Amino acid sequence: MTDQTSNQMWGGRFAAGPDAIMEAINASIGFDQRLAAQDIAGSRAHAAMLAATGILSDSDAAAIREGLLTVLSEIEGGQFAFSTALEDIHMNVEARLKELIGEPAGRLHTGRSRNDQVATDFKLWVRDQIDAAEAGLIALMRALLAQAEAGADWVMPGFTHLQTAQPVTWGHHMMAYVEMLGRDLSRFRDARARMNECPLGAAALAGTSFPIDREMTAKALGFDRPAANSLDAVSDRDFALEFLSAASICAMHLSRFAEELVIWSSAQFRFVTLSDRFSTGSSIMPQKKNPDAAELIRAKVGRIFGATVALMTVMKGLPLAYSKDMQEDKEQVFDAADSLMLALAAMEGMVRDMTGNREALAAAAGNGFSTATDLADWLVRVLNLPFREAHHVTGSLVALAEAKGCDLPDLTLADMQDVHDGITEDVFNVLTVENSVASRTSYGGTAPEQVRAQIARWKEVLA
Repeated sequence: MTDQTSNQMWGGRFAAGPDAIMEAINASIGFDQRLAAQDIAGSRAHAAMLAATGILSDSDAAAIREGLLTVLSEIEGGQFAFSTALEDIHMNVEARLKELIGEPAGRLHTGRSRNDQVATDFKLWVRDQIDAAEAGLIALMRALLAQAEAGADWVMPGFTHLQTAQPVTWGHHMMAYVEMLGRDLSRFRDARARMNECPLGAAALAGTSFPIDREMTAKALGFDRPAANSLDAVSDRDFALEFLSAASICAMHLSRFAEELVIWSSAQFRFVTLSDRFSTGSSIMPQKKNPDAAELIRAKVGRIFGATVALMTVMKGLPLAYSKDMQEDKEQVFDAADSLMLALAAMEGMVRDMTGNREALAAAAGNGFSTATDLADWLVRVLNLPFREAHHVTGSLVALAEAKGCDLPDLTLADMQDVHDGITEDVFNVLTVENSVASRTSYGGTAPEQVRAQIARWKEVLA
């Protein structure tokens, strides 16, 4: 077979044939260079431990420490030349370290393997992302609290099935998302606490015969303890899956709110006005103001869900301990983390900048017979009707109002007494949306006093 025929078979990109194919599929430096800071932190901790236990001389440890700082400076300054031939971030760093300090660089890998090294690097990186997600969540929750406080007593329609159900307050609606995001916050914190065990020192899979001090490296890297089983330590990716799971639920919550903002900012609803900073225009329709940031947040959830399924699929069939399949654990986690952080930042910006249209909210709150449940409750409470009978009477009154083309408060007392003669003038006191929301004083209810109590509680929690 000629070289030309061979090249056509392998494709133009792989002009060197099978060796180029193998290099391309085997190399991870194109994406795992994002682990550079974590890789160097792990190597510095490992070198310090090797010196403290007498495995490495103090002079070699000092040379390694200074060399690693130089490598980090080059990477952060954009002056580092990454090599695909060196496969991954670990070998790239070590090769450059050897160029800088010579023989001592070869002693750095004593008592460890790339297997425990990458597990440590990746866990450190995911832990950093959890910390960033926590900060993003808290910022968004504070933005929602500000909106809730400003409109704690604004009335608006509450929906079920996207149909008008009962009146609620704007503050109550904003606080619903604070509760959702609060659970997201707790999930990320739980995942962080569970993952905070250090794989370093597990070596390839069986530990090492060198007298290393795993407690020392774990402490130096901010872990609570070393991982207790070397096989599990190098093959565990639960920490990444937990991060993706928490990120998926959080992204779903962001997507739900994004969907509401898309609906609310439409000409048909006019509940909110989004700022120009988070909207775009149309290339052909000059009147358009599109909620593109909300729509893109709504779409980001697909990438995050996909990453979760992808990593689950990678891990589901792997025997212990390490398999090269696990190199495919990073790109989707990197992408999901980027998508989540962007979505959190965009949502915080939209929430801080958006303006609720109090008049439109109030007008919509009174439509669709939203106080029908208040009427039924009044019939039970005042006339002592069984709830099922009260429900039937109220349904008849709704049908009457619908036939007359008016809402419940617009019916006359005579109209109501035609349906049930026990109804009195007092019923009209419960048919206003303001009185409806004010009456919902049960814990967690929509009454402004309850909303303000929840705002105060969450301010204290987030402080």
